[in-house]
Amino acid sequence: METLRPRIVTPDDAPPALTGSPAEADLRALGDLVVYTTLPADAAELTLRLRDADIAINIRASTRFTREVLEQCPRLKHIAVFGIGVDHIDMDACRRLGITVSNTPGYSAQSVAELAVALLLAVANRIALHDRLVRQGRWSQRGYRIQLEGKTLGVVGLGPIGERVATLGRGLGMRVVAWTFHPSPERGRALGVEFLPLEDLFRQSDAVSIHLRLSPESRGLIGRRLLEMMKPTAILVNTARGPIVDEEALADLLAQGRIAGAGLDVFGREPLPPEHPFCRLDTVVLSPHTGGMTPEANDRGLAMVVENIRRWLGR
Repeated sequence: METLRPRIVTPDDAPPALTGSPAEADLRALGDLVVYTTLPADAAELTLRLRDADIAINIRASTRFTREVLEQCPRLKHIAVFGIGVDHIDMDACRRLGITVSNTPGYSAQSVAELAVALLLAVANRIALHDRLVRQGRWSQRGYRIQLEGKTLGVVGLGPIGERVATLGRGLGMRVVAWTFHPSPERGRALGVEFLPLEDLFRQSDAVSIHLRLSPESRGLIGRRLLEMMKPTAILVNTARGPIVDEEALADLLAQGRIAGAGLDVFGREPLPPEHPFCRLDTVVLSPHTGGMTPEANDRGLAMVVENIRRWLGR
């Protein structure tokens, strides 16, 4: 008897990651693949797209797999996340409904690490501001740039991304200190990193780069109290998740000049509204959650998605 082919649905391939990739053909060999190249407008549209799916491939973290959505998708038994975080999925509902959730840890570590350092360099060198002024015909060299050699880089979270940021920071001649939930002195020595209490890291660092996954423990971890400990010449970089940082406090301290600048790829609300205070600050460099968007990271992550589905199907 012929085995029924599973229906595999990608409800949110926008901008396209899966479409046209090598993984697309691999997935069509595994089942009947349906790819939507627009984001679902709301939960009702997401439910409609997933109603007959056996497997969902989740491309964008803005797609919320809530209990209400999951309960209306009786055939859904596997959500294959193209990414690391699963904070946008109701994991309790998945456990109750027997839905497996897989992800792709480490697939974009080098890509995200390079972006974090790029944001740090862009803020330290006022690249976005000077680019804008030159294009306006204004040859205005506003203040000194910040030289990073000899400065202290604080890495918050020392997983695969944090490790690479630490290595890149040392390559710039920076002293690297770190904090993580589960510090290992052996790893610290291997990376040339000194572990510090979180408060000391914020007090000592000339730049702080955040690399934690979003969890109940990390949500809101970087609040006003820690931010106020930063040097007025320091820079904050966040390529992890927006809700880890108190955005209101950060914007306030940046506007007051109590923190020198910030490079941000992630936000509490995405897309970032144009009226957000960050958009009015020349000391902030913004990026639209592009940490994993390189061809190398894309292909590696999608290959992991295919392998996760193949293993789940037992093939």
